[in-house]
Amino acid sequence: MAQFFPYFVDVNVADQVRSLSTKDLLDFWEETQYMEEKLTAEPDRMPAYNVEYERAVLQELQIRSCMDKLNR
Repeated sequence: MAQFFPYFVDVNVADQVRSLSTKDLLDFWEETQYMEEKLTAEPDRMPAYNVEYERAVLQELQIRSCMDKLNR
């Protein structure tokens, strides 16, 4: 399974997302959506975190989709 390292300052989220296989990227996306849903349900327990991952995941999925279409 893929790993996400939120505490490494020298490695940004976009680079980490790019290194994932498509299956791992989709798994990561699904897990983050599940966690966000659970945390939103309990706002008093919601930690402060950076949501840059969402933009990075969507952008990477769009790029991969376009590249797949170009390579056909």
